[in-house]
Amino acid sequence: MAAIAREYRTVRQITGPLMLVEGVEGVTYGELTDIKLTDGGIRRGRVLEVSGDMALVQVFEGTSGLAPQDVKIKFLGKGLEIGVSQDMLGRVFDGFGYPIDDGPSIIPEKYLNVNGNPMNPYARDYPNEFIQTGISTIDLLNTLVRGQKLPLFSGSGLPHSRLAAQIARQATVLRTGEKFAVVFAAMGITFEESEFFVADFRRTGAIERSVLFINLADGPPIERLSLPRTALTTAEFLAFEKNMHVLVILTDMTNYCEALREISAARREVPGRRGYPGYLYTDLSTIYERAGRIKGKTGSITQIPVLTMPEDDKTHPIPDLTGYITEGQIVVHRGLHAQGIYPPVDVLPSLSRLKDKGIGEGKTREDHADVMNQLYSAYARGKEAKELAVVLGESALSEEDILFVKFSDAFENRLVCQGEDENRTIEESLGIGWELLGMLPKGQLKRVRDAFVEKYYPKP
Repeated sequence: MAAIAREYRTVRQITGPLMLVEGVEGVTYGELTDIKLTDGGIRRGRVLEVSGDMALVQVFEGTSGLAPQDVKIKFLGKGLEIGVSQDMLGRVFDGFGYPIDDGPSIIPEKYLNVNGNPMNPYARDYPNEFIQTGISTIDLLNTLVRGQKLPLFSGSGLPHSRLAAQIARQATVLRTGEKFAVVFAAMGITFEESEFFVADFRRTGAIERSVLFINLADGPPIERLSLPRTALTTAEFLAFEKNMHVLVILTDMTNYCEALREISAARREVPGRRGYPGYLYTDLSTIYERAGRIKGKTGSITQIPVLTMPEDDKTHPIPDLTGYITEGQIVVHRGLHAQGIYPPVDVLPSLSRLKDKGIGEGKTREDHADVMNQLYSAYARGKEAKELAVVLGESALSEEDILFVKFSDAFENRLVCQGEDENRTIEESLGIGWELLGMLPKGQLKRVRDAFVEKYYPKP
């Protein structure tokens, strides 16, 4: 049955981006509205709250220049939807799904509600397939698995945008012949960043298999809130109806949470930690939990949310709550960036909780787990020796300690550091790992099985 549109002239109050309408009937949460202005213009809005005959409406384009007595509001009887099609690949859209690349409008195959449908936990399939990003610190040490959600924790001024773009253009599943797509969602970014992402995707040809959603910093906060859901709805269509493996990159989730705080303040809600709404955890989970695999379906959704930690503080509510919901984190380190190392990924606090499910014989290589564990152990020991030298002086180090210090330096310069356009296969990353382990005597390789040492340890 077609939805019934209802029109009112009963706007009582306008505060910030919000509009309070009284005397309404049959209005539902999330319902879209058309706000008609005296000059004939129309602004879009969405119902945020309904109480009795009162409805709180958020205006997408803001309420500047509006007076309650001059506004006519029409409730459309439907929620925010996006028209989806496989033709969206190679295109750039705003947060509501409208093209912004001067290309033609998309002819939708169907319309989908951007809030999606919850994934039945019983129908979920366990993530267990390796995704190759071409970046050694991820592929070798913090492996990304198909269907996983693995956030990137960064800080202001660090090259997380470049790293996200590199992952987007290089990521692939190793099994040949399977369709792979990237949905790239950027929230609250500058015009310069937007130009960088679009130009980089076009320069490398990655745009042909990608859908880009972009919201600029001067855009309305409500667009920032709808963009990740619009992007994920598109990803779900490509994954579960077009049988594609979809990698969703969400940057920057901090801008999303700031928009959520702004709207919460305008609604005069009781604030939680640092002014963020008390439902921040729940709201983030409705985004992150849309990643995964479904039994019986070929496609999947893998998520890499990117967030900048205010003041590099991992205990800040945004990274703190993100860490509870997701399956690990990749940490971008300011000290490594200062040393000129790209990508400046700090492997010691980084973690992929599902990495063991995506590596090994038949997935990467049989020696992967042993090499990873030994590299972690040796690098951690080298860093400890460095810290000891700062306190006691280098003369306090044993010959063995000095060897591990040299190992840690080589680890950062040869394995962590790689070119922005350098796309390493997992075999190449493992090869570099064995070259580094060749700096250590065989007796120190206590985490690698003897058979692998005999097979892969560099010959003199």
